Amino acid sequence: MPAFDATTTQLILWAVLGYLMGSVPFGMVFAKLMGLGNLRDIGSGNIGATNVLRTGNKTAAALTVIFDGGKGLVAVLLARALAGEDAAQIAALMAFLGHCFPVWLGFKGGKGVATFLGLWLALDWRVGVACCLTWLVAAAIWRMSSLAALAAAALSTIWVMVLTDGTPFLLGAVLTLLVYWRHSANVARIRAGTEPKIGQS
Repeated sequence: MPAFDATTTQLILWAVLGYLMGSVPFGMVFAKLMGLGNLRDIGSGNIGATNVLRTGNKTAAALTVIFDGGKGLVAVLLARALAGEDAAQIAALMAFLGHCFPVWLGFKGGKGVATFLGLWLALDWRVGVACCLTWLVAAAIWRMSSLAALAAAALSTIWVMVLTDGTPFLLGAVLTLLVYWRHSANVARIRAGTEPKIGQS
């Protein structure tokens, strides 16, 4: 855990700001701007990039990945610059929760994979790159976004221990558990052999 140098007020402020930044549903925004329809009525009904890809619009899916990852990255970098490492970790967690449980969508959001990767790139770029590469390799092998996400999350805590001084380990463990919780339905489908492949309707 990082040293708690920020004031309680600062930590609360960055918890709120992190949540608000994370809660912007960019998948739905780009789907609407590009006339792709309501993501809730498409594929899995999820607001993330994988479901955006099911519309057939690769540009919208790519933009969703960039912006969903970017909101986690920006939340961490701003909090660190203005309040310190403890605030950065609080902002990271809350940005992830904001994506998963956005107030604007009745607390029914996405699964947070792009945001997870973005915030790790900001928390420690080495861990972030390792997680992104893990996702890419797993996706290339199994062609399942969910399984790639689970692999990246599972290995993220190992990358933290190998590549850092261990300061973000607790945050990493919490984020990993949250990713697995958000993917519980996917895990059941993977076991049943019914999980759709990347790009599949």
